[in-house]
Amino acid sequence: MPRKKLLIFIITYKASHRLSDVFNKIPFKNLSNYKTRILISDDASNDDTVFYANNIKKKSRNVFLKINKKNLGYGGNIKKCLNFSLKKKFDYTVMIHGDGQYDPKYIPKLLKEISSGVKISASTGSRLLKGTKKAKKGNMPIYKLIGNLILTKIFNFLLNTKFSDAHTGLWAYNLLHLKDKKFKLLTNGYNFDNEFRFLSILKRKQIKEISIQAKYGDERSQLHIKYAIKFFFNTLLFFLIKKKIIKSKRFN
Repeated sequence: MPRKKLLIFIITYKASHRLSDVFNKIPFKNLSNYKTRILISDDASNDDTVFYANNIKKKSRNVFLKINKKNLGYGGNIKKCLNFSLKKKFDYTVMIHGDGQYDPKYIPKLLKEISSGVKISASTGSRLLKGTKKAKKGNMPIYKLIGNLILTKIFNFLLNTKFSDAHTGLWAYNLLHLKDKKFKLLTNGYNFDNEFRFLSILKRKQIKEISIQAKYGDERSQLHIKYAIKFFFNTLLFFLIKKKIIKSKRFN
């Protein structure tokens, strides 16, 4: 059988030298069963991130480099990469953050899960799948751990799901289920992953989880508080949409 086409896209914003570390950690030897290409998509960084991105591209002919002329936002950058993946007719695509929070070593496990069933639209990395001890071992900030647990429980309760970590940023997508391009209607902001998760639920597609450990740097609690508030109200909105109490053009 011909090898499946895989795109690993690295979203960057002020990642600087950490981008090189992320690229070097991609386990290419364990991805020999795929035709693998890399896309680096920088969201208008005003530091030296593009310098490191250009150095990576010079060393590898399998790297695409896209520099956004203006900042598209977290979700906007992801949507651009997903659209690129579909346009280039890839079978699977994996999102990695350029800041190194999520280790690329988990890519083979994500792909194994995503190819294990026809109804699986995505697979994600969960920091809590094996309990809180592993998350603490990975130095997850305590406020983030508590917030994650509470908000994930609310999400599961209202939407009748069983996710262990509803806030992860490590994703692999089966592009067969994204051909309708409904993801384009989702937010350009930080809650894109949350909205994509809900969209998959509405489409009755499965999202698989694998256990991971993340890396944390300088955490800005104020940013996470804003995200948490938006996540909570979004989840209430999702509940009302799912119960058909209200209508939404984005989630029709």
